[in-house]
Amino acid sequence: MAKVLCVGSAVIDFVFHLETLPRQPRKYGTEEAAVVGGGCAANAAVAVARLGGRAVLGARVGDDRIGDMILADLEAEGVDTTRVTRNAGGRSSFSSVYIDARGERQIVNFRGTGLVLDTSWFGDLDGLDAVLTDTRRVEAAIDALKLARARGVPGIVDGEEPIDPEILAQASHVAFSLQGLRSLLPDTGLEEALAALAREHDIWAAVTDGEKGVWYTTPRGVAHVPAYPVRAVDTLGAGDIWHGAFALGLAEGQSEAEAVVFANATAALKCMQPGGREGCPDRAAVEGFLARHAQTGAR
Repeated sequence: MAKVLCVGSAVIDFVFHLETLPRQPRKYGTEEAAVVGGGCAANAAVAVARLGGRAVLGARVGDDRIGDMILADLEAEGVDTTRVTRNAGGRSSFSSVYIDARGERQIVNFRGTGLVLDTSWFGDLDGLDAVLTDTRRVEAAIDALKLARARGVPGIVDGEEPIDPEILAQASHVAFSLQGLRSLLPDTGLEEALAALAREHDIWAAVTDGEKGVWYTTPRGVAHVPAYPVRAVDTLGAGDIWHGAFALGLAEGQSEAEAVVFANATAALKCMQPGGREGCPDRAAVEGFLARHAQTGAR
């Protein structure tokens, strides 16, 4: 069973489903709402666990009710939270999330206060097969990626803006969102930007763009893998789950191309289910989906 360290944010999402996203300063009502776990690293860790890997989470929460909720939900998913930093007097992060009838979302996030992520325990981890980090805590991300380099395992970055260049310098793999990529090279074409960043930082680089699929670098240039055509009902957490699946794929020895396809299938299945990361599929569901939708090569 492959072991993945996921470093970054862990939150609680208060999710409201509406016909259209709010645009006016007035009250809105809904018959459908949920309280679910969220956060880039936490969502990725849940994906790793559901897909059959061992997920260790490096995150920070307060010693408040929200922190209790965050940890209880992750522990129920089988994520190892024993190394999560609990900050005395800290206020944990939470988000208000609106999702419209098309599955698109609008998020307001309180990032928390009085929170510090302890990384002193990173070197004590054994049997590590990959490291995945978001970009929210630069020092912690750099420490995590340095650990990956020291262990000779993939050091993967979920490339959401803002992106500190030192994070890229320490990574082996960076999968950008389109906004993350544009934040670095706003006036450069997508394929040209990927190739330039891959050369500059000596990394494998990709960009995910929802229903348009994934572009990634190869020795022969930039390849494209289409997204699976599905009816999306909820995209909340889909990108984070994509990164968790991709990291697990690399941890298990899949090639980058194979891991992209595996991650695309996982994210597609998630988008077909409501409830944020509660809609993340298990390994059997992903393998069944892949068997029904053979997609073996980049285009």
